Amino acid sequence: MRPASRAAALALGIVAVDQIAKALARGAVARGDSERVLPGIELVNTRNTGVAFGLFDGAGWIVTAVTVVALIGLLAFFAVNRDRPLAWLPTGLLLGGAVGNMIDRLGGDGVTDFIKLPGWPAFNVADVCITAGVIALVFVLEKPRQTVRHG
Repeated sequence: MRPASRAAALALGIVAVDQIAKALARGAVARGDSERVLPGIELVNTRNTGVAFGLFDGAGWIVTAVTVVALIGLLAFFAVNRDRPLAWLPTGLLLGGAVGNMIDRLGGDGVTDFIKLPGWPAFNVADVCITAGVIALVFVLEKPRQTVRHG
């Protein structure tokens, strides 16, 4: 499978899992309520109109515009670095996570966050993928560049 196909498949899978998980959480817990799942882990139903951890809450179109610019930058990075080993991984993670949250934002009600840990703001599957994507991107950028032939 080519790197672009891998990145696209990963992104699509993340969007699907993220949207299904958010729908299940909205159906299981009333908005604003919480339910203990395991010690220290709660299922919640909250909305975030900002970015990670509620920063820039209510910024609306600004957050959407910055996200679109970041996605364009990500795709440009991938176009230039697609032959870099594992470049498809952070691209797929970041793209899938960003699109998953963008779907919520475009719905107008804010991003659904549903996982709550002690001392940590609520988050969702897309947020986990974005965080993992940033970490993976650092590893990909730190690894010496090697070209891979695609057959």
